[in-house]
Amino acid sequence: MGDLNRKICDYVATEWIGETQAKTEFALNHNIDEKTARRICNDESYTITLFTLNKICEARNIKLSEFFKLIDN
Repeated sequence: MGDLNRKICDYVATEWIGETQAKTEFALNHNIDEKTARRICNDESYTITLFTLNKICEARNIKLSEFFKLIDN
């Protein structure tokens, strides 16, 4: 399960947050706390909740099932 969690966080961090976007901006645009955005990017032991992942996906107008297809590639 740890590998899947890391894969989820890595995808969100690299593909959606990236190096140039401020964590604050991402957090505001995706209805999550700024601390959560920073933890997704920087905390190797962070476990993202399904609730948080769903909020991010809703803000991006994709279903969770579509997200899991993205990280499966």
